Amino acid sequence: MKSYIPTINISSLLKSEFESKSAINTLKKIEKACVEVGFFQVTGHGISAKEIKNICKIGNTFFNSSEKNKKKLAPKKWNNKNKNIYRGYFPNSVNGKEGLDLGDLKITVKNSKKYKSSFIEYLNLNKSLSKKSIKSLSNYFDEIFSLSEILFKSIIKLYKKDVSISNQAFTRIKTLSTLRFNYYPNQTKPVEISKQDGVALGCETHVDSGVFTVLYQDKKGGLQVQNRKNKKWFAVPFNKKALIVNTGLALEYLSEGRFKATNHRVLWNKTKRMSVPFFFEPSYDFRMSPSFLSSHSNNKHKGIIFEKFLKKSLKKFIEYQR
Repeated sequence: MKSYIPTINISSLLKSEFESKSAINTLKKIEKACVEVGFFQVTGHGISAKEIKNICKIGNTFFNSSEKNKKKLAPKKWNNKNKNIYRGYFPNSVNGKEGLDLGDLKITVKNSKKYKSSFIEYLNLNKSLSKKSIKSLSNYFDEIFSLSEILFKSIIKLYKKDVSISNQAFTRIKTLSTLRFNYYPNQTKPVEISKQDGVALGCETHVDSGVFTVLYQDKKGGLQVQNRKNKKWFAVPFNKKALIVNTGLALEYLSEGRFKATNHRVLWNKTKRMSVPFFFEPSYDFRMSPSFLSSHSNNKHKGIIFEKFLKKSLKKFIEYQR
């Protein structure tokens, strides 16, 4: 049976400048998936299963360490000895899951002071993680960021614009992109019961804030996507070779609703599970405007600075309430 969530091999995009016959065919598939579903799985993405397994191992090791060790990375709200506000560890008392939010790992104490953004803050991972683990996380951030750039350049190409304009929106260190570990412990009760269909949920129905989210979910799964037309829910099947991609509110804004952010949720599961999403988000000072993608836009609005846009969209997430 064909899955509602399409799977797209994007290897041709890694090898060419979007001009080959196979690359053009892939672009059409991405466009169709973004317009009709808002979710798709990608294979041929260039990140090895071994590397993903190692990243998950790092996450599991951290979450299974002592509370004392984990709280060394907690924001000031949960550890008043720390200065970080947004980045770091949050406990499962927040919304039924534990999390670890990492910004660009190229951020240092020195360069973090250059930028006027509350999201750009240095997080001293040495407090809780080994140097080997930190290096692996840094390499993974580099790779998943590059992969996300390719996906965004695909969108730019669909608008028949020069893909180099991606650099105007995404700059390392200034990017507000986030690598997150979601750890669902043995949940004794659901986070909420769906008002729509009475299903027990481990993560409430929501849409993401950024341009794209690129996610790895383990075999236990649980992620569901809502069909925009009939409002039915469809499970995202586990594929060990694939990463899951979904559109976010920033892309919806930039595309004037052509590529809409899609509702999704996670089912309640009594057993432990983990997911590793990467929220691909522009530089904090990037002015989001529909004219960025479309030269023919009739929207005269000058746009909105991304940091302001992000803060507004994050208000509904309890883990970001500071």
